[in-house]
Amino acid sequence: MATGTEKSAKTNKATSKKSVNTGKITNAYMEWVLTKEKAPLSVFKFCKENNFSEGQFYEHFGSFEGLQMAIWNAFYEETIRLANQDEGYEAYTNKEKMLTFFYTFFELLTINRSYVLFTLRQHQHMMKNLSQLKGLRQNIKHFAAALIRESNEDKKLKILKQSVTVFSEGAWLQTLFLLKFWMDDNSPNFEHTDVAIEKSVRAIFDVFDTQHLESVLDFGKFLWKEKMA
Repeated sequence: MATGTEKSAKTNKATSKKSVNTGKITNAYMEWVLTKEKAPLSVFKFCKENNFSEGQFYEHFGSFEGLQMAIWNAFYEETIRLANQDEGYEAYTNKEKMLTFFYTFFELLTINRSYVLFTLRQHQHMMKNLSQLKGLRQNIKHFAAALIRESNEDKKLKILKQSVTVFSEGAWLQTLFLLKFWMDDNSPNFEHTDVAIEKSVRAIFDVFDTQHLESVLDFGKFLWKEKMA
């Protein structure tokens, strides 16, 4: 028979375990890197300073690298959730849906700008910084592929249908470009990033629609102007 002390210990352990969820761990991690200006080196020390056990950490993440990827996935999932809250979203054209996605995504990144800048500049080797974006890459390619498949359904001739693979990979490269642009953007309210989003989305859709070459040239002029400014 369990004593009162044993029951209390079990209750406290159960309560503690319930209180440690994915959100609590990710928030603790982001707080750590922002206040200490460095990433934690030890899961044990990180957990101890945040009052939960290593076991509780590993129930949600296999490593700090997995945690970093989960944060980017959370940015993506929140972007999709917010975009779908718009009552008219389902009636948007594919171009409008892509614009909404990028505007919302970068609004979220701006709210978390200090963390994003730190984590993407943590290592001198750029590929190490980008490795945390693996999950985000798959999510964005999936999002773009769904858009292009929907567009292809309305096209009777095979020659008019667009390549899902090429379009989805292009959307990911576009994301990387916009991410770098946003990181270097010093304009008030990141207004130049908004312009880059609008012009890049318009350009990529026009290319796939094989029309309006002037939009591509307009985007190129914009990039040149930004580089020379």
